[in-house]
Amino acid sequence: MHKVFVGDKPIILTTKVEQETHFKNYLLDTVNIGKVIKELNKSSLREVRLIHKNEDKLLSKFLKKLPNVIAGGGKVFNDKGEVLFIYRNDKWDLPKGKAERKETIEETSIREVEEETGVEGLEITKPLETTYHIFKRNGRHRIKITYWFEMKTTFNGKLYPQEKEGITKVEWLDKKQSVKALKNSYANIRALV
Repeated sequence: MHKVFVGDKPIILTTKVEQETHFKNYLLDTVNIGKVIKELNKSSLREVRLIHKNEDKLLSKFLKKLPNVIAGGGKVFNDKGEVLFIYRNDKWDLPKGKAERKETIEETSIREVEEETGVEGLEITKPLETTYHIFKRNGRHRIKITYWFEMKTTFNGKLYPQEKEGITKVEWLDKKQSVKALKNSYANIRALV
């Protein structure tokens, strides 16, 4: 099973057909993805489930439905165990961004965290779950595939929000502050933190 978010509502890719309650089932092979996105955005549905008989092909078949944008990001810890958050578009988020040519996804993730926050001396400690969400750019829907990495740093200098990317704040948040921030964040970020 995989989840692809449209805002905070998931499209669930699954092999199981269940009785519809607050969701709708569609066949992955024949679904009109534009219609599904519209339905999630404009109705009280909590989710949509796309069904396919082969578990191994769920994600690859879905990713062919829309153009893909590859991104990398980090859940960064400092020496105090605080997590690095950015504030953009009136939501708390983790730093991430699009991959550039000839760059590994690990290089993308480190570069994007540095650019968006000013934090240096980043070291990847382990890969995290990959997230998927649908967004609209220039009138077209796309799927952002974000590869996440847990990182650590001993950096304790000044934080610099990358304003040209719409980031207005960068902060180290402790556990209690993180819980509060996640109430005003995205579903895929809440799943990571």
